[in-house]
Amino acid sequence: MMDCVINGGFGAMLAQLEPVMSEARTGLLGYHLVAAAIFSVVGIVVLFLAIFLMEKLTRFSITKEIVDEHNTALAIIVGAIVIGIAIIIAASILG
Repeated sequence: MMDCVINGGFGAMLAQLEPVMSEARTGLLGYHLVAAAIFSVVGIVVLFLAIFLMEKLTRFSITKEIVDEHNTALAIIVGAIVIGIAIIIAASILG
């Protein structure tokens, strides 16, 4: 390795490491794709649990209020909660 640095410079040393680095990149890419998929599934489950919990904790039906009664204020609040959870999920995926 030291011979490459003296005779061929750092370019020759990097050329020797290229096959190792490309294999490492492929493995690392697969790892990150699997991690992103897992975090996405967990995030979607957490989102549905949050909506389910909101539905159970309120005295009224959120779905009925938004769909049947056209309660815009409640729809804005639920939308803000969904956006907040989506931001948290995105931050957990990005690390």
